[in-house]
Amino acid sequence: VQLQASGGGVVQPGGSLRLSCAASVSFLDMNFMAWYRQAPGKERDLVAGITPANRANTVDTVKGRFTISMDNAKNTVFLQMNSLKPEDSAVYYCYANLGSRRYWGQGTQVTVSS
Repeated sequence: VQLQASGGGVVQPGGSLRLSCAASVSFLDMNFMAWYRQAPGKERDLVAGITPANRANTVDTVKGRFTISMDNAKNTVFLQMNSLKPEDSAVYYCYANLGSRRYWGQGTQVTVSS
């Protein structure tokens, strides 16, 4: 399984970005897909997750600002990030769980700065 993340960049506080993660296999074969993020010197933390049945959830720190969604036809998961804050700056990683195996994308940098 290969995961290709894209969409990161530099944005001002209050701005928006949309991250994409394209998978090499069908979502229907997966148990769970998610976005994690890791800021310098910190652990990699879960941001949002979604199942093939389209059950989605986001962590409290981004709830109401970030939305995870998927396009089954394109095997792509999205993370729409609105009202971005400097503390959202991190490398964002796409993650997939397939059976007992875990897969990570290469990461995409998000920088929120004025």
